[in-house]
Amino acid sequence: MTAPLRINEALLIADRAFKPFQCVAWAPQDGNGELSLSVIDRTNNRIGRAQIPCSAYSDPVQLEHLLEQARAALSEDGYTLQSWSMPH
Repeated sequence: MTAPLRINEALLIADRAFKPFQCVAWAPQDGNGELSLSVIDRTNNRIGRAQIPCSAYSDPVQLEHLLEQARAALSEDGYTLQSWSMPH
């Protein structure tokens, strides 16, 4: 069984998943436990975004699935990402 991820670990994983682009992540102050991600290109334009519920970012399997989906969407939009795999 895999240990739940803390938010800081999830943020680091998400940041690495979208290289060479920047991933900006934050947890809204409304306390709903959601994590918001925006992927920013070199000209500071947002090229992608995602909302990840606490239950997903704390579960490595769900987080990997959601990050892979977001990566696939960026690839379909013509963005080239560096290779990435979920750390284990």
